[in-house]
Amino acid sequence: DGIDTYLYGRRMYEVMRYWETAEENPESSPYEREFARVWKSIPKIVFSKTLDQVEGNSRLVRGNIAETVSTLKAQPGQAIAVAGANLAASLAQLGLVDEYQIYIHPVILGQGSPFLPTLDSINLQLEETCTFSSGVVFLRYKWMDKG
Repeated sequence: DGIDTYLYGRRMYEVMRYWETAEENPESSPYEREFARVWKSIPKIVFSKTLDQVEGNSRLVRGNIAETVSTLKAQPGQAIAVAGANLAASLAQLGLVDEYQIYIHPVILGQGSPFLPTLDSINLQLEETCTFSSGVVFLRYKWMDKG
């Protein structure tokens, strides 16, 4: 999918950790096995103060999020994906998110957590849309500097 590194907070990492073993699961579909194979090959950075260790191609970081992500972004060719609302909101607040890729599913939940909690308003410019036959809509926005 063109991603060089995934960034996860603890909770999202614990959800995604399923893919570490999905490839060997006989009940996994061919699509799931392929996704697991690709996912395992991509380096991941997990930001957590409570985890003791991470598995596979993941690295645990307890230190400064801004410094770690700024260093990573300065490297050439880095396409970085962030998963998890709290981590994404923290990085957006620090001005470290350049683009938002949002998938809207045709489901109304009626309750739940805010999309990006603790985030002040930001200005975005629509760059791309795609509607899938399933009813899912993909939106890609570029962050716009308020200045």
